[in-house]
Amino acid sequence: MAGLQRSTISFRRQGSSGIVWDDRLIAELSKQAANDQQGETLQQDEHAKLITSEGQDQPAKPIAGDGLKPIRTDGGAGGMERSRSNGGGAIRHHRNTGRVSPAVDPPSPRLSAFGCCSAFGKKQPGKKVNQRKRQTKLVASSLALTANANSFESLLQLPRRQSRSTRPRSERLLHVGKFGAKGNGFTDDTKAFADAWKTACSSKVKTRILVPENYTCLLRPIDLSGPCKARLTLQISGTIIAPNDPDAWEGLNRRKWLYFHGLSRLTVEGGGTVNGMGQEWWTRSCKHNHSNPCRGAPTAITFHKCKNMRVENLNVIDSQQMHIAFTSCRRVTISAVKVIAPATSPNTDGIHISVSRGIVIDNTTVRTGDDCVSIVKNSSQISISNIICGPGHGISIGSLGKSKSWEEVRDITVDTAFISDTANGVRIKTWQGGSGLVSKIIFRNIKMNNVSNPIIIDQYYCDSRKPCANQTSAVSIENISFVHVRGTSASKQAIKISCSDSSPCRNILLQDIDLEPSNGDGFTESFCWEAYGSSSGQVYPPPCLSDDTIFLEQSVQSGITSAYL
Repeated sequence: MAGLQRSTISFRRQGSSGIVWDDRLIAELSKQAANDQQGETLQQDEHAKLITSEGQDQPAKPIAGDGLKPIRTDGGAGGMERSRSNGGGAIRHHRNTGRVSPAVDPPSPRLSAFGCCSAFGKKQPGKKVNQRKRQTKLVASSLALTANANSFESLLQLPRRQSRSTRPRSERLLHVGKFGAKGNGFTDDTKAFADAWKTACSSKVKTRILVPENYTCLLRPIDLSGPCKARLTLQISGTIIAPNDPDAWEGLNRRKWLYFHGLSRLTVEGGGTVNGMGQEWWTRSCKHNHSNPCRGAPTAITFHKCKNMRVENLNVIDSQQMHIAFTSCRRVTISAVKVIAPATSPNTDGIHISVSRGIVIDNTTVRTGDDCVSIVKNSSQISISNIICGPGHGISIGSLGKSKSWEEVRDITVDTAFISDTANGVRIKTWQGGSGLVSKIIFRNIKMNNVSNPIIIDQYYCDSRKPCANQTSAVSIENISFVHVRGTSASKQAIKISCSDSSPCRNILLQDIDLEPSNGDGFTESFCWEAYGSSSGQVYPPPCLSDDTIFLEQSVQSGITSAYL
């Protein structure tokens, strides 16, 4: 035992369970174990005398350390007073059974390591002093072996009760069937769904609403509002469908179907499908039939004034108009989402972002009849990555500035995208007569396949039956980068940058561009109008940007001033 160091094991109780060792107790154990052999004969003689004189064992003196004091209980049973340095002066009484006390808060200090339990206190009747000696030797020997084997890890791995901060919190599960949903695809489940939502939103614990795989829930237009008292998850593992007849919206807001608003910490997931049943809406569209009146149609899923939320692992198909819209939202993550509709479906944008910031779109596929992603007024800090787009109208910023409005979009990054068979690739579009700013936009690592207008900035955008009037004011566009954009163009003009006479585009960068004809024949070309910037690396078709210094010189000569210079 000479090799046992005081510092080898000096555990103090942490949390609500574990091993308690008192430093002075360890020293006493080690010293006693070292002297046991020398005093064994004397102790045996004393023990024989005690048996001869009294005829029975007498209570042995307990081994006392700094943190443990002998006490006497009313029934004479052995007990220990817990050291105040180990968490207070509360007293617990234990029968000396040799068993480890159950883990309570705080636990018994009478815990021994390596499966050996020793009760320091009054000796049990019928036990010999030698047995206590052997236990003392075993504990001390075990400590020495632990020190020599450097086995702190085995002690640290002993089970410990979890603290309140790490204990898993319970989650309440609400099955829509329990609220009366039939899930057969033709019975109206709107009320059942609303009741489930109300219950979940009022719950003080994290709650999950489940639409199971074998359910197809028919829902009429519904508002799913907050704020809710705790985190809420809507798990759509089955299918949610809309009424296929537009007349179901009679007297209701024709722009809404599933409308989430005023929510925080919401997750929508589950691997299931939301089906807008939009075919009849498309047939009635004025874009399909110009004799039809132009009327609004619902967005399948709208999130309004929501924050700190996630939409993941979800399929959204055949929306009446836009599929998923985020308006006035903050800190949203969209991942593993698929949005699908026919290429001929009108105005069926995949993901639409307005007046929002802190939006992340990743690992998403969008194949629709309009923009895969559209980013409009007063949005910023948006990241789009690992996206597959097409068919459709590409990834668009805008349109902006319609009806002489002031709008701003900035700090947008699109990185790693595959765009195929679309009417546009990466696009910025603004109306004449508007005002505002588009700035700090990066399109990087874009692969094009048979895309018309792969790179396009259009400050003369006009989406109306009648020609748009020429107007002098325009939304300013600056600090736009197209980096490593490669693939094939279905149009001869692979690069088109058409900017306003009164507000030219500035600081445009073209870097490492290679856009070949889709049919492998002929060549592609660039078109620029009032576009200033620079190029680097290989750029094909050849760039047509004017040098920014020329713009500055012209501005000074003409007396043009700009708030953004």
